[in-house]
Amino acid sequence: MNRAFITALTTIGLAQVVKVPVRYAETGRWNWIDMLKTGGMPSSHSAGVAALASYVGFKKGVSSVHFAIASILSLIVMYDAMGIRRQAGNIATEVNELENTIVWLAEQHPELVHERKRKQLEERLGHLPEEVLAGAMLGICTGALSYALESKA
Repeated sequence: MNRAFITALTTIGLAQVVKVPVRYAETGRWNWIDMLKTGGMPSSHSAGVAALASYVGFKKGVSSVHFAIASILSLIVMYDAMGIRRQAGNIATEVNELENTIVWLAEQHPELVHERKRKQLEERLGHLPEEVLAGAMLGICTGALSYALESKA
């Protein structure tokens, strides 16, 4: 069994489950589908790569090549979550608002013909810095816990 792999995957799953009560605290509604969505608090991508890097750091040492690879991977994933994926979500929000404006204009001017899109674009794609930080902290904790439990076994 590859404990580093299992630790990272388990942490991703844990982060996805944690999104449900966090979203409930924000909205007052339980929405179990949030476990399957991207974006939100905490970042499961950040949690997974941080768990991998911290476990590898404890297991192989922070001066190992293994830790260096896992850490660079973590930085790239977290940067991407706050950068490109977040900007894609912002663009989706703008496109959805544009669609609403076009529908409103078509209603005001009957000579204009516009068929409303059935489905809006997903807007929660990326993460705010605090969501990435929360995911990274969760990952570091689960990586350390996994190593500690392995050492005792």
